[in-house]
Amino acid sequence: MHKIIIAIDGHSACGKSSTAKVVAKKLGYMYIDSGAMYRATTYYFLQNDIALSNHDQVGEALESIDIQFKIDASGNSQVLLNGTFAEEFIRTMEVNQHVSEVSAVSSVRRAMVSQQRQIGAEKGVVMDGRDIGTVVFPDAELKVFMTASLKVRAERRQKELMEKGIAEELSVISFNLMSRDKADSSRADSPLVQADDAIVVDTTHLTFNDQVDKIVKLAEQIIYDR
Repeated sequence: MHKIIIAIDGHSACGKSSTAKVVAKKLGYMYIDSGAMYRATTYYFLQNDIALSNHDQVGEALESIDIQFKIDASGNSQVLLNGTFAEEFIRTMEVNQHVSEVSAVSSVRRAMVSQQRQIGAEKGVVMDGRDIGTVVFPDAELKVFMTASLKVRAERRQKELMEKGIAEELSVISFNLMSRDKADSSRADSPLVQADDAIVVDTTHLTFNDQVDKIVKLAEQIIYDR
């Protein structure tokens, strides 16, 4: 049975990451958590006092960073930074406060895309984001573009926040999502664009299990048809 690359792109609050994780687990694939990669890089920069304004220093640091993923006994992908499990180190408040500025550095993004491609070279991976099927893995065998109505996405995000004890008006969430959609789609560096050969999965009327099953079936059609 041959392995494939599954690229999942789409709008905010469509459940891309949670869906991708479960799809990977069901298929026995590796889930590439791009967010964790930028967090691991941020942690390394903080630990080694790397100044983002010093391009030479940043470049040297990136050459010293190796990020891999390993499937644990439960079937979940765990991130390793230079051979060490890093999950507990990359979720700290200090990393939270700096990851956005680190991930905005072009050389960092290029380095992470390069490592993502290396990880995916042997296939059997699932990755989600906004430019996975167009930039990171343009030759992925399965490209999915997830979307949903703004109303449903806002309601889902509101529910997520409520579960964390955060109360927010639906109108505010909707406005934030619209702003995020516009920013993602119009940015100069790797904008959110639906790949020409992507399959659209509208989750407006789908349960979480439904959308997972739909993508798993799409993958299995490709896996077993070849």
